[in-house]
Amino acid sequence: MALPTQTDDFPGWYQEVVRQADLAENSLARGTMVIKPYGFAIWEAIQGAMDAVIKRTGHQNLYFPMLIPSRLLEREKEHVEGFAPEVAVVTHAGGEDLAEPLMLRPTSETIIWDAYSRWVQSYRDLPLLYNQWANIVRWEMRPRLFLRTTEFLWQEGHTAHETAEEAWEETLRMLEAYREVAEGTMAMPVHKGRKTAAERFPGAVETTTIEALMRDRKALQSGTSHYLGQNFAKAYGVTFLGRDGEEHFAEATSWGSSTRLVGGLIMVHGDDKGLRLPPKVAPVQVVIVPIFRSDDQKTRVLEASEKMAGAWRVAGLRVKVDDRDDLRPGYKFADHELRGVPVRVEVGPRDLDADQVTLARRDTGDKMALPLAGVEDVLVGLMPEIQQALLDDAIAFRDAHTHHVKSEDALRDALAGDGGFVIGAWCGGADCEAKVKADTKATIRFLPLEQEDPGAACVVCGAAGIEIATWAIAY
Repeated sequence: MALPTQTDDFPGWYQEVVRQADLAENSLARGTMVIKPYGFAIWEAIQGAMDAVIKRTGHQNLYFPMLIPSRLLEREKEHVEGFAPEVAVVTHAGGEDLAEPLMLRPTSETIIWDAYSRWVQSYRDLPLLYNQWANIVRWEMRPRLFLRTTEFLWQEGHTAHETAEEAWEETLRMLEAYREVAEGTMAMPVHKGRKTAAERFPGAVETTTIEALMRDRKALQSGTSHYLGQNFAKAYGVTFLGRDGEEHFAEATSWGSSTRLVGGLIMVHGDDKGLRLPPKVAPVQVVIVPIFRSDDQKTRVLEASEKMAGAWRVAGLRVKVDDRDDLRPGYKFADHELRGVPVRVEVGPRDLDADQVTLARRDTGDKMALPLAGVEDVLVGLMPEIQQALLDDAIAFRDAHTHHVKSEDALRDALAGDGGFVIGAWCGGADCEAKVKADTKATIRFLPLEQEDPGAACVVCGAAGIEIATWAIAY
């Protein structure tokens, strides 16, 4: 089945890519999904890179239950109010009503900080640098596979510190970790910044974010790192005896990224043929398509293909031989293009007679005939080249759809026309922020990590600007 084009029907294109590339499907409960093996392999590659960075920065993994007593969630007022519309509650189990309702975790600050109140007594117990890989349940009103689902997979870090300075440094360190994985592993360029008060995580003092631009020129929040101050420590009684002999509340951070990144990967790199996967996350980096017409040719070509695949695997490549003999080569070519395999190798009897193969790059569509003896080195060298080319292409797309404006009319025109990131001065007023959102559906996606005087009037009200804001319509 042909894909819709991105230009004519981007939501339809996305849905069909997820379905036809066998990434995921809707499950029985509203808003839930089954992540299929190919989609899960992509997630595992992202997860593996993220886990390595998390551990490299000194954090340890642990695990907390997904069932949270309701009394815990009610102790941090701003936090519970922020998540109340999304929380699923278990009220009946074991054939009877529960004495206390249990919440399916929308995030784990509450149960983790209750534990921290038992784990922390002295400054010697700090910092606590922990992360967990888990599933999350948030009752999603408008579900979309990978992007917004009622249940999703993620990692959530929760740290406790002696000082505000140390906690803020941790917040920024983990934001940089997210940028590293997004750009270095996924080839997905992102901007780092702060959220406005209206867009902050419930209970946070500051929320920082990485924001990426999709091919439909909408923004995707791709990871957040929060400085929580002492809010959760005060709510859950996490105090410690300080170096000065006085009792202090711990300073906190939390940070998370999720399977939403798979959706971002699809929408940042995909084209009208389907996925274009960066080699670092591609489950299959090289697919060999044997071409034959007779049984004699089949035996010869398949044996040669398996021999090549074995040698290339030893060289560190993820290689698949597509030996399906009930499908024509042209169908296989299209199938692997849909799935985003970075490189296709075509080999037939004539190629073997000439001691050569034909290579096709998924990212550019370029094809080349190469001597068989040098193919392994070419393939190994192509992986970082394709990785960088996809990053460069995504950066060029983002920059081409970034606009600087000086008036509200120009802001509206840019959002209604080309879309993308629209940058202008902002007075810091919630009324101006809300007005743009009501008029255009765009939100301020991020502010600079350090407040900057834009040297211009607010594009909405004309008052003195105090921040450089970046607006976009977002997922």
